[in-house]
Amino acid sequence: MTHTPVAIRAEGLRKHYKEKRALDGFDLTVPKGMVYGLLGPNGAGKTTAVRILATLVRLDEGQAEVAGHDVVTQPRRVRQKIGFTGQYAAVDEVLTGRQNLRMFGRLFHLGAKRAARRADELLEQFDLVDAADKGLKEYSGGMRRRLDLAASMILAPEILFLDEPTTGLDPRGRNEVWQAIRALVTSGTTVLLTTQYLDEADQLAERIAVIDHGRVIADDAPAHLKSLIGGDRIEVVVHGADDIPAAATVVARVASGEPQIDEENRRLHAPVTDRVAALTEIARTLHDQGVAVEDIGLRRPTLDEVFLSFTGDRSEETAERAMGETVKEEAAV
Repeated sequence: MTHTPVAIRAEGLRKHYKEKRALDGFDLTVPKGMVYGLLGPNGAGKTTAVRILATLVRLDEGQAEVAGHDVVTQPRRVRQKIGFTGQYAAVDEVLTGRQNLRMFGRLFHLGAKRAARRADELLEQFDLVDAADKGLKEYSGGMRRRLDLAASMILAPEILFLDEPTTGLDPRGRNEVWQAIRALVTSGTTVLLTTQYLDEADQLAERIAVIDHGRVIADDAPAHLKSLIGGDRIEVVVHGADDIPAAATVVARVASGEPQIDEENRRLHAPVTDRVAALTEIARTLHDQGVAVEDIGLRRPTLDEVFLSFTGDRSEETAERAMGETVKEEAAV
């Protein structure tokens, strides 16, 4: 049996803030050389888990190793192996991109020549050469985020913690950051990614852990997590409400389950086993029966549906309150 090298291992982590249990038996194993997504509702414990693994917060109970080093007894060794990029860019607005990277190099005690050489390497790696000597006011959101990622890679860490890396970016900026993250993994870096954008996790993560109430409740590849809540579904949107009964009869004959009907939007959908055969049969039969169809297609469960299936649908007010309490308490540590 092939042994997969492990970048991060956490067992039974617990962390309390007064009466609140931020982590309550948190377990996680992250193999080397991949993007590993950590998802969960606000206040579920994601930030606390990442801060413990990055040696920024001490755990109350349990054990965790990062890059083979214990986060409690060997925090300095852990810090030598990791990079950390938070939700907001840490670069200096006054300096140019090149000056920022050289400054970070000096802060990491590389020496002037080595810091300059490393800055040039990172500008090339993150496709920022053309903007290297421009002020950050001329950088787009995606460029700033890529520069922030580059700064976290000054010492070429084995493991990079990314906390909400594309918050506030437009689609172009998000794609730029995604490309940079994929390039990091290709070069050998392991990435632990927390994000509120589930499509981002779907795009980047090879494996995903869902955390709720301080513990991991699901852990698998995105495709398998989706399969747990159902397979392919066919969706039909008819032209008028009068067409719904006939369309439902046709879909029910082919589907592997009862059609669900959204009368307001004239939409019905149902699970199917043989996706292509089902689509062909339903489309042909609806046409032959003269049922007016505005749209028809196949879709698979989304990661959003997986997330809601495992964690439930919490109110925004409750989620914001939980996150606010966690951040406030961690700031006081």
